[in-house]
Amino acid sequence: MSGATGAVLADAAVCALLRNGHRLEIVCSDYGELMWHHEMKERFRDATARWTRQGDITVHRPEDVAAPISSGSYPTSGMLIVPCSMATIGALASGAGTNLLHRAADVTIKEKRPLVLVPRETPLSTIHLRNMLTLAEAGAVVLPPEPAFYLDPQSIEDIVSALVDRMMQALGLIQAPAAHHRWA
Repeated sequence: MSGATGAVLADAAVCALLRNGHRLEIVCSDYGELMWHHEMKERFRDATARWTRQGDITVHRPEDVAAPISSGSYPTSGMLIVPCSMATIGALASGAGTNLLHRAADVTIKEKRPLVLVPRETPLSTIHLRNMLTLAEAGAVVLPPEPAFYLDPQSIEDIVSALVDRMMQALGLIQAPAAHHRWA
C-alpha cells in the first residue's frame, strides 16, 4: 500500500485474500499509514491486528529493504499495490526505488510474476500516462479503480467488491465470470 487515497480498496483486497487462504506479506508506506488513519478511522497497526486474526500475514516496514520479499529467490505468487500513488508508479517506472515496496515490485517485474497496480489519481498527466505505459510494457497490470456501472451497483460496498474481484482476476487467483452479452 502506498500513500494514495483508497484504503477501503486495500482493506477489502486483504480480507478477500485472507478469506481464500493466501499468506500475505504486507508493506505500507508511511504516508499510506497516514492516509489509512484518515480514511479508515483506525490506526494501521489496528488493521494489521485485525487481519492477523483472519489469516497468515507478515507486515514489513518500508525501510526494511533486507526483508525476504526484496529478493527474487523468495517465492511469491505475485504482488498487488493498492492503492498505488503516482510517486510509487514513477519510482517503479524509472527503476529508482528507494524502499521495500519499490524493491519488492521491482523483483516481481524481473521475475515475471503478476504485478497489479491500482493507481489513484485524476486527472492523469502525460508523465503519469507514460510511467503507467512503461510498467504495462514491462508486464504489470494497471488496474484503475473504475466502477463497473453496468453491474448496477447499489452501494459503495458493491463497487469495492467488484473492483476486488477484478484485482483477484488480474493476479490470476480467480477466473473472470462468463460474459453475457445482449445485442440491441
